[in-house]
Amino acid sequence: MLLLNSIFALLHFSTIFMKNKEFNLPPVPAVLLAIISVQCGAAIAKTLFPALGAAGTASIRIGVSALILLLAYRPNLKQITVQQWKIVIPYGLSLGAMNLVFYFAIERIPIGLAVTLEFIGPLLVAIIGSRRIVDYLWVLLAAAGIVLIAPWTNSRIDTLGVLFALLAGALWAAYIVLGGKISKIMNSGQAVSTGMLFAALLILPFGFYENGLINLTPKLFGMGIALALLSSAIPFTLEMKALGQLPPRTFSILMSLEPAAASICAFIFLQEKLNLYELLAVVCVVVASAGSTLTAKK
Repeated sequence: MLLLNSIFALLHFSTIFMKNKEFNLPPVPAVLLAIISVQCGAAIAKTLFPALGAAGTASIRIGVSALILLLAYRPNLKQITVQQWKIVIPYGLSLGAMNLVFYFAIERIPIGLAVTLEFIGPLLVAIIGSRRIVDYLWVLLAAAGIVLIAPWTNSRIDTLGVLFALLAGALWAAYIVLGGKISKIMNSGQAVSTGMLFAALLILPFGFYENGLINLTPKLFGMGIALALLSSAIPFTLEMKALGQLPPRTFSILMSLEPAAASICAFIFLQEKLNLYELLAVVCVVVASAGSTLTAKK
């Protein structure tokens, strides 16, 4: 009931936010709300797994998100150049694979731990190629977090779930690199909407193969729309508004709170509790991510 009430509250806010162009939320609260929105979306996704499966849920989220973005930006596919196709296709495929594998992860392990492990990907992208001692310290701190989560410290942690989360992190890293490249040669709205189209094309076959989409009902589809809004449309809009007003470093530090926010939301909505070792792992990765941002060169 708490989760459903939160869904309705966030959807009500999104309606006001989308309709009222004069509504201008300060940048820091906007980023924090985007983080909460994404993690509420993950909680909704997990409640859909028993009926739709991880792949079916990912199919609904990405499919609906693709429709929303295509309607919003209406990309002209005929005007996309060969050079742009060569990057936007793998960009979209990495986006789709990242979401699918992440859902496979949270199907097996708590959301907070999955987000923590997934964050290793962006962290490595941020400091790769650096030869400074301080950056190695951040890597060691993040590695300590992985060791604390590893199955040998707690028999209840699913090994395959851990591997899925780490793979999602690697795909997230690829998505960041490709996103940086496509942003230089293509309009952001066209890039995201076209990329999401290919993400949907990748994921939908998995949803049908798992037979999750066969169980789709109007109620479940409505929750799928809420999932797409909370996990994609709302946070994307909030983050874009915030990025125009915040320095990139401040934005990155705020985004480092994702693992902690995921753990809190999962505890509130799904009663997923973390033990002391797992909480320490979350702290290690959050500090490593924020620290690498603070000490990064311009």
